[in-house]
Amino acid sequence: MSEAPRHVHFVAIGGTGMGSFAGLLHARGIHVTGSDEKLYPPMSTLLEHWGIPVQQGFRAENVLEHPADLVVIGNAVRANNPEARAAIDEGLPYRSFPDALYELAIAGKHSVVISGTHGKTTTTSLVAALLHGTGRDPSLLVGGHSLDFDGSFCEGQGEHFVVEGDEYDTAFFDKTPKFLHYGARTLVITSVEFDHADIYRDLEHVKQAFRTLVSRLPADGTLVAAVDHEGVRDVIAGAPCRVVGYGLETRDAHAWRASALTADSEGTRFDVYRGGRFAARVRVPIFGRVNVENALAALATVDSLGVPLEEAARALASFRGVKRRQEVRGEERGITVIDDFAHHPTAVRATLDALRARFPDRRLVAVFEPRTNTSRRKLFQRDYAEAFDGAGWVVIAVVPDAPIYSITGEVTERFSSQDLASDLRARGIAADAVEGVPAIVERLARDCRAGDVVIVMSNGDFGNLWQHLLEALRR
Repeated sequence: MSEAPRHVHFVAIGGTGMGSFAGLLHARGIHVTGSDEKLYPPMSTLLEHWGIPVQQGFRAENVLEHPADLVVIGNAVRANNPEARAAIDEGLPYRSFPDALYELAIAGKHSVVISGTHGKTTTTSLVAALLHGTGRDPSLLVGGHSLDFDGSFCEGQGEHFVVEGDEYDTAFFDKTPKFLHYGARTLVITSVEFDHADIYRDLEHVKQAFRTLVSRLPADGTLVAAVDHEGVRDVIAGAPCRVVGYGLETRDAHAWRASALTADSEGTRFDVYRGGRFAARVRVPIFGRVNVENALAALATVDSLGVPLEEAARALASFRGVKRRQEVRGEERGITVIDDFAHHPTAVRATLDALRARFPDRRLVAVFEPRTNTSRRKLFQRDYAEAFDGAGWVVIAVVPDAPIYSITGEVTERFSSQDLASDLRARGIAADAVEGVPAIVERLARDCRAGDVVIVMSNGDFGNLWQHLLEALRR
């Protein structure tokens, strides 16, 4: 792009990444407009708060009546979208979201890309918070609401841009993974598992995307890798740059390792070993082994960027977390209600593990919505049955019989909420499949008891179930 645009229009502005990028450009003083079919909180609320005008529905006139200097097209947009078609057919400048983000915000900075099947949002927020807390003033774009930055983006004056890089495809006109577009100089890989079955055929297909990402690192770059995980070890072989390993179980003498984990009301304390030697005893105000892994990744990453461990450890103790990651929404009648983003079986298991450490003597009631194009398939039916072992009672939302988007083939076998409930009961865990948010709320309000911790798990808004439950308990 030869010169900075004065007006940018976003097609499908309501996505977390798209809306956050729109907010970043708006904060620069650029005129930003957008459109989407349906908008939901928190992005709808944020866009309104920022004063960004959003058109409801997609129409060609949204881009033609007042042509923008740049049209940004989100990856949820199909090839027949009237706004995308009008922009392309009329010769308006357009970019995918990842390309526009790189060209307008990341280029010229040290790009720190956080990737992996799980833990990306928390680890991205951790790395940015440690850089900020030690005076490095980074820029940030993350797929969630970072409490340390009171939002999902920040444009700092420092040399680093920390961005959450996911493996989903870029746009209908570019099917490469988004994380390939950010020019990573420092790359973190937290995990590599099968997910996004709507665009990936199998685990090997996912690994190919990560191998490509690794192969594009510069020779003077750094790869920070969770070497405890087999999938990660498989994709980092032959990396063209320095590799810094980390983990809780690793025996690699050169890797960062965490041990002696202890949880209390303030979070988790653990010992950090670096190069086989004890380096520090640190505290992070979040819970669970997976979050210790995330914190260890962040410490190793900022160390590679020149931040002394003692400085990073002090900043780590002040980390505030991310909304919808084990977020306590309220308590009524002695029942704590928590909102969480977990939806993949591994994430469900990790969340319950973390909450068991946080609430060791209380019953965990897991309320799960299978919502993604992957979780509504039968792929993880058996895995989900094992993922809820930490719960005392599980309520599964009945999956509606709606089309499942997929470019990897027709979906013939669907996930069954009733079968999961039956499998859990066979494992000795109380479980019920319930249809509809009102019925779930009624059941929980009736059968939960003082001391219970209710964890609402979904990658969507789940009909604001946590809010309705708190209101029902209050009544």
